[in-house]
Amino acid sequence: MDDQQLLRYSRHILLPEIGIEGQQRLLGAHALAIGAGGLGCPAALFLAASGVGTLTLCDGDTVDLTNLQRQILHRTSFIGRPKVESAQAALAEINPEVRVVVLQERADETHLLALAAQADVVLDCSDNFATRYALNRVCVRLKKPLVSGAATRFDGQVTVFDLRHAHSPCYHCLYPEQTESEETRCAVMGVFAPLVGVIGSLQAAEALKLLLDAGTSLQGRLLVMDALHMELRSVRLHKDKTCPVCSSTTGN
Repeated sequence: MDDQQLLRYSRHILLPEIGIEGQQRLLGAHALAIGAGGLGCPAALFLAASGVGTLTLCDGDTVDLTNLQRQILHRTSFIGRPKVESAQAALAEINPEVRVVVLQERADETHLLALAAQADVVLDCSDNFATRYALNRVCVRLKKPLVSGAATRFDGQVTVFDLRHAHSPCYHCLYPEQTESEETRCAVMGVFAPLVGVIGSLQAAEALKLLLDAGTSLQGRLLVMDALHMELRSVRLHKDKTCPVCSSTTGN
């Protein structure tokens, strides 16, 4: 790191759990975020600000006026333009050292596989179950750590599925695919603006800890937030031994 980087990341470097070595690990890391909306915006913001060297953002949507209530990377001047383009411009202002790769598309499973293969950590910031299940299958296959978040109304949740470890459950263990019969999107259900900021920030925190190999992740735990009554609870998750997605996965 040069002098400017030492200054930029000095508050990280002061932390013994990170230090210069940890910050260098972040500078050399690659994170993939699927979704540049309510969750993806704060997640990408903190990953970039923290100095993650390469950040790939994938989202096929354009900025809409209704997004601006909660999607904090986007600005009124970018209405009608691709979300990934808007996010890339905002992140460049925050930290021009970070390489931000953008893809304006809703990637299918084949492309998700290629994208995840290049990343060190994957963040599911999507808003639909089809993408969540596809991304889960990809991360199970590649044994990539997956940081999953969701938020609707006043309720949010975040967890880590880390199939590098044989005992880790996957998203399908928590929500078997056949049980999800309808979408619960913000456009229909509504969402409390600060909630997505909290959940997305927690996703960034978990991703950074995984990249640093620091602390204890949310693997095996689902953190649930009720923002209306400001209550947090942690629910233990267990691997489904009959899960058709991850039951045959072996790990360390």
